[in-house]
Amino acid sequence: MLRDAVPDVFVSADLAELREAVRDADVIVVAPRQGAMLREVWPYAKRVEWVHALAAGVESLLFPELNVTVTNSRGIFADALAEFAIAAMLFFAKDLRRLVRNQDAKQWAPFTVSRLEGAMLGIIGFGSIGRAVARLAEGFGMDICATRATPIDELLAVSDYVVISTPLTQETRGMIGARELALMKSTSVLINIGRGAVVDELSLIAALPNIRGAALDVFETEPLPREHPFWAMENVLISPHCADHTSDSHERTMQFFLDNLARFRSGKPLQNIVGKVRGY
Repeated sequence: MLRDAVPDVFVSADLAELREAVRDADVIVVAPRQGAMLREVWPYAKRVEWVHALAAGVESLLFPELNVTVTNSRGIFADALAEFAIAAMLFFAKDLRRLVRNQDAKQWAPFTVSRLEGAMLGIIGFGSIGRAVARLAEGFGMDICATRATPIDELLAVSDYVVISTPLTQETRGMIGARELALMKSTSVLINIGRGAVVDELSLIAALPNIRGAALDVFETEPLPREHPFWAMENVLISPHCADHTSDSHERTMQFFLDNLARFRSGKPLQNIVGKVRGY
């Protein structure tokens, strides 16, 4: 798609090649998890006017010398992440782990399940992802509170499910720690589809015996180390940062960039401009 739209595009993961190529570049597109590479080639990018991140998160992309317009792909993955959040809620509400375990054991053991209808959903980070989660949750008849209208302490105390969809910034790093987790009900579930470092993992490990569980698509260290305690915890659902990896996610991401490129070429305002101070 990129080569069809931009015949003179240069694509590489080799630093030496990129250092030479960026000398004549007007635009740089950064693949997910490649922010460090941008830092390496930036001193050679004398003509660049615009940097676009194919990912939504830009925490690894921003550095003081980056003095041009930066855009990202926020919003493109919202629907897929919202579906994962609902799936995680149903995983715990219907105790799907027990169903699979009993099926593997050929054991007929009826039990009582929960309903999402009437449950309280707290959303921390009410941007495009948080709003997409709220739209789906409303269809299940859930009650919803979000951090823009509800203080975080109150949200944590009243919610049956807490979805974290905030970007990682200086303000949000480690914002969910031991004190915040202690506010959660023993029957509540934490679902993180934002960034791993928003939650202090050591505090979450200590808190997990006291809450219903956690569903995590993001982690402080990725891939999650094999020796990490999460792997062995029955009340943790692990997703390897792929909740937004749908069959068309790459095409949708590239199409958004190409649409923005058309705006750039015609002098129109770009979409999804990142606020470098706020970090998203």
